[in-house]
Amino acid sequence: MSSVIYPSTNPAATEQWLSQRGEGVYVFDDKGKRYLEALSGLWCNALGYGNQELIEAAREQMQTLAYSHLFGGRSHAPAMRLAEELAAVVPVRSAKSFFGTSGSDANDTHWKLLRYYFNAIGQPQRRKLIAREGAYHGVTVAAAAMTGLPINHQHFDLPMEALGIVRAPGMHYYREAMPGESELDFSSRRASELETLIDREGAETIAAFIAEPVNGAGGVIVPPRGYWEKIQAVLRRHGILFIADEVITGFGRTGTAFGCATYDIEPDMMTAAKALTSGYLPLSASIVRGDLYEAMVEPAANVGAFGHGYTYSGHPVSCAVALATLRIYRRDRVFEHAAKVGRYFQRRLGRLSDHPLVGDVRGVGLLGALELMEDPARKKPFADNTVSQFMQQSAMRHGVIVRSLGPTIALCPPLIITEAQVDELVVALEAALDDSLEFARRGAR
Repeated sequence: MSSVIYPSTNPAATEQWLSQRGEGVYVFDDKGKRYLEALSGLWCNALGYGNQELIEAAREQMQTLAYSHLFGGRSHAPAMRLAEELAAVVPVRSAKSFFGTSGSDANDTHWKLLRYYFNAIGQPQRRKLIAREGAYHGVTVAAAAMTGLPINHQHFDLPMEALGIVRAPGMHYYREAMPGESELDFSSRRASELETLIDREGAETIAAFIAEPVNGAGGVIVPPRGYWEKIQAVLRRHGILFIADEVITGFGRTGTAFGCATYDIEPDMMTAAKALTSGYLPLSASIVRGDLYEAMVEPAANVGAFGHGYTYSGHPVSCAVALATLRIYRRDRVFEHAAKVGRYFQRRLGRLSDHPLVGDVRGVGLLGALELMEDPARKKPFADNTVSQFMQQSAMRHGVIVRSLGPTIALCPPLIITEAQVDELVVALEAALDDSLEFARRGAR
């Protein structure tokens, strides 16, 4: 075993698989075996591997200006151009962007911006942030507290109360709906529960609500009918800001430019990362409404600086790669391609709903999931996640990389995937499901 401390890994089971190289939608291990990368790395490799245009953009920028910071009045063209391009496409009015290196640090930045903004406008009591059960917003301190997954909390002693995190129920209709409850009724109940939560905490103490348009690492949870319409109505009624975490759903993943467009969400702040550079280099953006930023300008000027920033904020090479990525998305009509192939992907995936292990098939665009159940007819789950973990390994044996998230098998192939490659993916999933069914039956005996 090497000296690496691995992220999100069982320390007793490291270095089981070594990546060697990538090509298009495929990756190869150190033995030369080819795999269809059906999770886009970690939800990020939208344009696939080996894109020469992105590689050349990085090379040219390194040759011109490999590094420069944005502190103390300095700037550079790639960061300024990228901020302008984002302002033109994101669903945030008069958008201003603060650049970091990951979705986690971007959400930490949002937490700090909220405090700064409400202090600036004379409402320091608005210190709370509502985040949902089952959500994933990152693993830095504030972002990990926003995250609603127990494994990201255990042993870390996160200061939830000090950070002002308030937890709301999630939107997992398949697991959490009452018997006979329609999607609209479920959405109405969740909106009512949010209203109750706000009344209990006091609307005047709440700064914002953060949510992913579609939950990613929490199990690919697609919103039920009417959910976002009803939730937004509650937030507007109480003057609570909405942060849309588009780290996974942004840039074509749901079949539109952003998940907000897919679900008619009007955010005040937005988090972007991952597909912003197609995963080729680290870059994130904390995007805020222009008027929110303007309210912070005078207080920052009065103390001599806006006292937040990272060494790699707006790294010129990352920004250059992001600009090239956005250019490719536009020129090659990648989002339109993803929407078309996404419809095919959802149809092919839906046919797996009859498999004896599959309780639920869900997804939107090129984002999908299979939820495994011991008894789908009765929604009886397995006692643990052994079967889904087995299926992840079985899929690899059949040449496809997926991700086990609890009882859920998550899928997020590159946006450039073709219908023929979707067929290849689904055939491998069918074989892995059959292997997993046999494994589950052996275990039952």
